[in-house]
Amino acid sequence: MFFILSKLFWAIAQPINLIAVILMVGVVAGWFGHRKVLRGAATLAFLALALAAWTSLGALMLGPLEGRYQRPSPPPAKVDGIVVLGGGLEGAINLARGGYELNSGGDRFVEAAVLARRYPEARIVVSGGVGTLLLEGESDATSAQRLLTALGVDPGRLILEAKSRNTYENALFTSALVKPKPGETWLLVTSAFHMPRAKALFDKAGFPTVPWPVDYRTSGREAISLFADNSADALSNTTTAMREWIGLVAYWLAGRIPSPFPSAL
Repeated sequence: MFFILSKLFWAIAQPINLIAVILMVGVVAGWFGHRKVLRGAATLAFLALALAAWTSLGALMLGPLEGRYQRPSPPPAKVDGIVVLGGGLEGAINLARGGYELNSGGDRFVEAAVLARRYPEARIVVSGGVGTLLLEGESDATSAQRLLTALGVDPGRLILEAKSRNTYENALFTSALVKPKPGETWLLVTSAFHMPRAKALFDKAGFPTVPWPVDYRTSGREAISLFADNSADALSNTTTAMREWIGLVAYWLAGRIPSPFPSAL
């Protein structure tokens, strides 16, 4: 139920759809002669679009998330396993074409291949099923197997978890599948903005991990500004940041993580 409600909520709450809903309210109000509502809705929609696409709001919201965890320095001398979270592959396209098309989160799998070479004895777990509510697609675990094998990773090292639909299930199912032993070192690879939620959920599932963030969307030096980035990227950053902050609060309210902004332990 949590998964379905979260998808339905986000279908409305993401900036571009929310702006469309506000405009629709204004249009309907205009049809019935409520010009004040029409003007108010049009103004609100314009301001929301301007903030999301023409300012550095998204980057500023992503900054604290991306800065929460850093890679260990120096890196571990020995690593028993690497957990790579899904979300970096185009499931619908890969199901249709049988390839391994990457999206903006594809750095997760590039880094997994790099780490596989650095730690040749480590097992590699890819955790990611089909996380969409309606769209049919191939699980990231299935696509990643083809990709990582093509990049030279021994398929015998791969452990695939293809049932999870969200980060909570990533942690729960991966922990049950791997059963990590005390003293083992496992790296957790996911997008930097997603690491606070992912690390907290893996901790809650009893799976200690070493954060290995990738896929940074900001430099960490952004300031309040107008037109500092192209509109599409700025809107994408705002959408990503809103989704992650809402996800943190929702998981905290549901008791799945200890705080809305988990700390680095």
